Amino acid sequence: MVPGEWNGTTENLTRFTAPTWYRDAKLGFWSHWGPCVIGEGSDWYARHIYVQGNRSYNDHLRRFGHPSVFGYKDVIQLWKAERFDAPRLVDLYQKAGARFIVSIAAHHDNFDLWDSRYHTWNAVNYGPKQDIVGAWAAAAKARGLPFGLSEHFNRTYSWFNTSHWSDKTGPLAGVPYDGNDPRYQDLYWEPHEDSRVSYPAKPPEVVGRDWFWRMRDLIDRYQPDFLYSDGGIPFGQVGRDLLASFYNANAASHGGVSQAVYTIKDYPGHGEFLRGAAIHSLERGHMAGIQAEPWQCEQSVGPWFWQPGIDWATQSKRLLRDFVDIVSKNGTLLLNIPQRADGTLDPGGEQMLADWAAWMADCGPGIFGTRPWKVFGEGPVADAADKPKEKGTKPLPWTTADVRFTRSQDGATVYVFVMGVPTGDLRIRALGTQAGLWEGDIGRVERLGSSTPLTWTRTTEALVITVPPGVPERSVTGFAIRR
Repeated sequence: MVPGEWNGTTENLTRFTAPTWYRDAKLGFWSHWGPCVIGEGSDWYARHIYVQGNRSYNDHLRRFGHPSVFGYKDVIQLWKAERFDAPRLVDLYQKAGARFIVSIAAHHDNFDLWDSRYHTWNAVNYGPKQDIVGAWAAAAKARGLPFGLSEHFNRTYSWFNTSHWSDKTGPLAGVPYDGNDPRYQDLYWEPHEDSRVSYPAKPPEVVGRDWFWRMRDLIDRYQPDFLYSDGGIPFGQVGRDLLASFYNANAASHGGVSQAVYTIKDYPGHGEFLRGAAIHSLERGHMAGIQAEPWQCEQSVGPWFWQPGIDWATQSKRLLRDFVDIVSKNGTLLLNIPQRADGTLDPGGEQMLADWAAWMADCGPGIFGTRPWKVFGEGPVADAADKPKEKGTKPLPWTTADVRFTRSQDGATVYVFVMGVPTGDLRIRALGTQAGLWEGDIGRVERLGSSTPLTWTRTTEALVITVPPGVPERSVTGFAIRR
């Protein structure tokens, strides 16, 4: 373990507090990318090609042949990332509002996207033949952006065990898939009985040790500011020691005070959720109300790995509204922008980033560096008192009656975000005098992106803003209420 003030005990780790850079950032863009993108049809392609009858199995059989011969080891070789341009993408992401950049380090498929010291199956030896993580890290740091990594291989041992199965029916019934070939055990692990999709039940000690040293390799090489585990803290004390090492290593490079962020999920069967030791993250989820501590939501524009037919325009509109809701509740959005196998974005993805860049240029002051106001919002969705929910949450039914709030850190400005383009009079109940939330007088009301003051009146029931014609058509419209 890296020496320092963090030692891996509960009492010690739960002293974590979110650093200011993360509280201010609000938005990170994520490259959730790897060989699975070759499948163009399943986020869990590497697992499902070994499940007879699964859609990915059938597609793999049609395109590449039987997985007893042509398996995931061969799919890896098809992924070339030949047009991957990290500097260009980071420039686009930064303009679109990203305040930190995250690269996947290894998905459940056990393939490392860096020049891994402890694992042969990596992107320098196979497939792209380049250090994907290193390219992202260099591009982010050259632009002054915090850099982060996500790891998903804490559950590979069980998740990938389907590679040791065989067909149950048909001409090749009983013929082992290629995961049983001893030559490839460093990719697939050895055959065993645990094939669950969650954290392995009783993994051999070597599994946790392998995870620890690969994670240490990432920390030592790339000095990330942010680490994401797809689940809780894995492997018991081994995971706690890694977390302490991460905090200590980061502190050593920041004058003795850790600026590191680690995120964990509260998923039963997916590692330890040690509240207070890290940022609580929700995958495609919501929080009910303002949270006392910063939290995070992970979203993707469509599926986690790129597939044809993503409706970028619809997704962009929905995600921008969700983003404002997240920020109003003291949260941060980590947003995956799916890349095609060659490393590029769809034209729709490029247009989405341009649209977000234009919105951020106008409305960013009401987002970045802000803090939650006294209430997070009002309107039908807010009044529904949504309970915290992770996976499976249906898209929220936003309308122009839904409003979200943030505030400047000095409290002199409250920002009001309307989910859509309001017309006529906009009534904000929380800013009426009887609500008792805004003390004193209001000095000026503006639409974000315009310096022209708006006409308004304030009654006991509401602040009533006269919205002039010609407001740009956007999925979220922002206003500044100033003293």
